[in-house]
Amino acid sequence: MFVKNKKKVFDWGKFGAVTVGIFFIVSASFFSGVLYSDRAAVSGKTNKQVSLWNKLTGREVANAQGDSIDGQLFSDVWNALRENYVDSDKLSDKDMLYGALTGLAASTEDPYTVYMTPSSTKEFQQDMAGSFEGIGAEIGLKNEIITVVAPLDGMPAQKAGIRSGDKITKINGEITLGMTTNDAVRKIRGPKGTFVNLTISREGHKESLEFKIKRDIIKVKSIKTETKDGVFIIRISSFNDDTEQLFAEAVNKALTAKPKGIILDLRNNPGGYLNTSIRVASYWIEKGPVVGEKYSDGHVENADSLGLSLLKNYKTVVLINEGSASASEIVAGALQDTKKATIVGKKSFGKGSVQMIKDFYDGSSLKVTTAKWLTPAGRSIDKEGITPDVVVELTKKDFDANKDPQLTKALEIIKKPIKPAVKK
Repeated sequence: MFVKNKKKVFDWGKFGAVTVGIFFIVSASFFSGVLYSDRAAVSGKTNKQVSLWNKLTGREVANAQGDSIDGQLFSDVWNALRENYVDSDKLSDKDMLYGALTGLAASTEDPYTVYMTPSSTKEFQQDMAGSFEGIGAEIGLKNEIITVVAPLDGMPAQKAGIRSGDKITKINGEITLGMTTNDAVRKIRGPKGTFVNLTISREGHKESLEFKIKRDIIKVKSIKTETKDGVFIIRISSFNDDTEQLFAEAVNKALTAKPKGIILDLRNNPGGYLNTSIRVASYWIEKGPVVGEKYSDGHVENADSLGLSLLKNYKTVVLINEGSASASEIVAGALQDTKKATIVGKKSFGKGSVQMIKDFYDGSSLKVTTAKWLTPAGRSIDKEGITPDVVVELTKKDFDANKDPQLTKALEIIKKPIKPAVKK
């Protein structure tokens, strides 16, 4: 989930921007190739060598543990690469700097703190605008494995049979162990009409599954609506740039239709903008906190409802599953804690952190975790997820038979008469 503000936000040019990125450098022996036991000690500088660290920082620094960090080491490693790497003529100062800063972000061991090069930033912005070329699936790192958070409705990935929770072990035959999310996204995306081959490990299957998926232009409106059995259904696929306006339009349709109740379908919704999730929840919650942000010093800042509350009197069910993450968990958790909705489905993904985007003048950016978020009742969802009030499975057999027992249960709850309170 991303904080949207004037500086820039959410959630994954010219040389000189000092930014941070994420590559996970794998040292497992089978990735190491041929290793030489001899180590060359590198010290000092030639007259032509320049201390890049001192050029960037101009000083020696100390970390939070009080350890002195000599920038000379950075410069020595930089120069050693320049002098000794077999294909040193292919090394670019820009790529070396981006790679080094990438490692700086990786040192946080937080998969959501990510440096994005100018090209990665552009891809990210296209994601949030809802238009790009690829297969239409949100992926992330879970237990250090590239994992499908959610395939987008009607997109090539979903049509091919990709599911939430699928682990991507290979992309076009390349093992993904050690890849960052950004790297995997770049390899999966490509021009419309081309193909990408994914090797999938899926729970319940002993053998890996192979998928050949044709890329397409992915243009997705974040909200769809329909009426079923007198119940108004609002499906939010992600909390993007278009969500606030489309949701306001959906609410107007619902108020005009005067339905028996409302189903808010957040299944396979990977998240998005924090402010948008707060606004959506505010259509049910009249006052009080929607979400709390807990910072590193322990203090909590609550983000209160905007007081829209146009749907507060409608019986509501929220649908979630393993692909519901981040901003969608904020909405589900807030409506659950305030008893504005019954939550139905499976336990959600469990991404309980807030990211801010800082843009740099070269077109690159840094996505950095700034806080953990809490539900109105103070629950932390990070790695835990939202547990539904009513747990309902959606099995492969159901899926193949085009059945949706989770939606069926939601409709049943909406249409069930409310028992009048017993007077004592």
